[in-house]
Amino acid sequence: MAAPPPWLAVHPLLRLVRVGNVVVSFAGTAVGGLAAAGRGLGLPTELWISLGLAALSSALVTAGGNVLNDVLDRGSDARNHPDRPLVTGAVSVPTARRLSAGLLVLSGLVLLPLGASRLLLWPILAAALAALLAYEFRFKARGLAGNLLVAALTAALFLYGGAAVGGFLLLLPFAGMAFGATLSREVIKDMEDVSGDVDRQTLPRVLGLGPAALVARLAVGAAIALSPLPLLAGVPGLGAAGIMYLGLVLAADALFVVSVATLPARLHRAQTLSKAAMTVALLAFVATAFR
Repeated sequence: MAAPPPWLAVHPLLRLVRVGNVVVSFAGTAVGGLAAAGRGLGLPTELWISLGLAALSSALVTAGGNVLNDVLDRGSDARNHPDRPLVTGAVSVPTARRLSAGLLVLSGLVLLPLGASRLLLWPILAAALAALLAYEFRFKARGLAGNLLVAALTAALFLYGGAAVGGFLLLLPFAGMAFGATLSREVIKDMEDVSGDVDRQTLPRVLGLGPAALVARLAVGAAIALSPLPLLAGVPGLGAAGIMYLGLVLAADALFVVSVATLPARLHRAQTLSKAAMTVALLAFVATAFR
């Protein structure tokens, strides 16, 4: 008899918020702030507090959005992901609804200690919440539009971190790279779930696996094309930070290429490689903080 998947040992509430995604959101915002500041870990206390609260805020948005996603996706999850906590009954639907609302409200409340010192955080948060709700209640079942919203939310993490420390021009290429990489991964996820998504007009269901694979490849190509830009926008190419960035981003680019090379076949492998590539890219972004 096959052993149960290891994630089933994780507490249902942690699986409901998808704690791994929550940690990535926190880290992405923190990396964005560190890269924008360009001081390594030597930030003044005021900036550490601002960046920490912004990272916590983005993590809460992600957690609340993930819970809301499970509340609204119970039908398709019963087919595609039957071990999800709401499908198994490990967490009740009313509890999940209250948890989602509380997390999303808390994402704004944690910024209140900053007062008016970081005003740019508020419009970014408002836009992110609007995009999240638009995705869940209108565009999730509409294929590419929903994929684009998810990609935009991921890109916003880096801009949010930059806003927490007072600037983010250097982060625009990072945000663009994150947008392309996330768009590719979202399309691949829809390709993997195509047989179960009978109630959604996803790209592979509407156009087929071949055109969806082309979109995933084009998105990865756009992300790779943007990867040299930080070296032209403030990261010294011959310094230690530039060399580390270049080495790591080339490794990430190679993983992205491999992730889409066999599409539309080997979809789970493509997803795994895409996630690994995004992790390496995040490390490349960290390197620029030490310029």
